[in-house]
Amino acid sequence: MKIKILYTALMTSFLVGCATPNTQQVSTENPGAAEAATTATQASEPDYKYVIGPGDTLDIFVWGYKDLSVSIPVRPDGKITTRLVEDMAASGKTPTVLARELEDQYKSYVKNPTVTVTVNKFKGAPSQQIKVVGGGTQPRTVPYVNGMTVLDVMIEVGGLKKFSSGNKAVLVRNENGASKSYRLRLHNLLKKGDISANRAVRPGDTIIIPESWF
Repeated sequence: MKIKILYTALMTSFLVGCATPNTQQVSTENPGAAEAATTATQASEPDYKYVIGPGDTLDIFVWGYKDLSVSIPVRPDGKITTRLVEDMAASGKTPTVLARELEDQYKSYVKNPTVTVTVNKFKGAPSQQIKVVGGGTQPRTVPYVNGMTVLDVMIEVGGLKKFSSGNKAVLVRNENGASKSYRLRLHNLLKKGDISANRAVRPGDTIIIPESWF
């Protein structure tokens, strides 16, 4: 009888275990721990569209009108000047939107213009850049690329300085008009190869890395 009861208990435990979904336990000790569970495969922004920013270089090609095709920079004020159009706003627009607006402008000069705009050198609008401040080897802004992670950003800035407190780094993000902070474990990620410390970044994120001299 005891053996039968023990067998029944073991089988019940096994069946319950199989029926229970594999839920991920996320620590609540660090702020934003639930968000930190996002993996690199979840990093892409499905609605992300690159918009032109100051410092970008644009290749503007006008089909059938070679003389109108130019490669020009976007000025610090976000505007461009082509051979037919002066001081046209480009920053904050997608290349496709800018191409259609140029076609509308060119209609006054040429017949049925077809324009293609390609971004040659990327910098991006400030709202789409990732800012790294503090203990990065080369702190700077990094153009966001769809699917980018913290590891990608740290590679761009050359990793951590010698005395950086990587595990005290913070990612600051604007969510629905409110600023939120999430703890990062950059030392574990970069020095120990702990890929679980990697996480997705989004356009406009700021990574703050404190430095310690002790």
